[in-house]
Amino acid sequence: MIIKSIKLTNFRNHSQYSLECNNETSLILGENGCGKTSVLEAIYILTRGKSFRATDSDILKRGTNFYRIELEFTNGYKNIATYDGKNKTFIVQDKKTKRLPKKNKYPVVLFLPSDLNLISHSPSRRRDYFDRIFSQFSETYSTSLSKYEKALKQRNELLKNDFLTKEALFSWNILLAKYGADLYNFRKNFIQEFNHKITNIYHFIADNNDEIEITYKTDATDMTDNKYLHQLEQSFDKDSYLGHTSFGIHRDDYIFQFNHEAADGSASRGETRSIILALKFIEASLIYEKLQLKPIILLDDVFSELDETRRHCLVKNFKDNQVIITSVEMITEHNL
Repeated sequence: MIIKSIKLTNFRNHSQYSLECNNETSLILGENGCGKTSVLEAIYILTRGKSFRATDSDILKRGTNFYRIELEFTNGYKNIATYDGKNKTFIVQDKKTKRLPKKNKYPVVLFLPSDLNLISHSPSRRRDYFDRIFSQFSETYSTSLSKYEKALKQRNELLKNDFLTKEALFSWNILLAKYGADLYNFRKNFIQEFNHKITNIYHFIADNNDEIEITYKTDATDMTDNKYLHQLEQSFDKDSYLGHTSFGIHRDDYIFQFNHEAADGSASRGETRSIILALKFIEASLIYEKLQLKPIILLDDVFSELDETRRHCLVKNFKDNQVIITSVEMITEHNL
């Protein structure tokens, strides 16, 4: 699917904005702070169903009481989202829904400048990053993650009660065990797929023989639903004292290995950037393998962070995708 145009009303700092997109590459040019990233955010909302960085109340332009975004595709279809200050509504083929329907979602590879610091970021940042990727591969993963997070929130709320009993947590323990074990297996398998590809793709980018691997670190190693449930029950006293759930896949982490050592501290700045580029290329290739769809590529001011070799590599790898780029400087073949 190819984007034809995007229109914004009262979205972030845009009162009115429209962009006609090219089938291959479109460039959004402007100074920092002018709202370039907001355009990519709006595209993401209308292809994936939610923002990658904020709530609707944060997105609404100050002093206004609604926002509206419209995305038109070259096949004539339109996705529209409106927010009235309280509720968001999607309009797809003249039908209103509270959420973007699964069949109307489209895969996106999003590249933000902050992604280049992923290796040194917090575990929660890495979990969010991979959750966003895995959710595009599998709607089942996305559903399990949502249900796990809701159950975890309820359990943590109960743990703040001074007179809590084990019995009060049982139903939430059941849900956490079921979806936690499912998510563990999904994550383990997806990371194996990444590891099958990442070293070869890194060699394509960096032209050397370095070895790259992602280690999946979790509390839930090889756990069945019953083992997971047992561990939650065993943690009752500790969790009651702490006021939150101390065991589970919400504590997972992904450790990047560079030549069998932690990449955070051993990989150079350039090597780190090559690892992140490899991740993006794998994301796009796995989306195509699993969904038979070529994802839309959204690049938010990342060219200024890459040297000439990695710029060329980025362009070459995504030459068959629709690419929308934001930049503070004109990008031409001469400065790629």
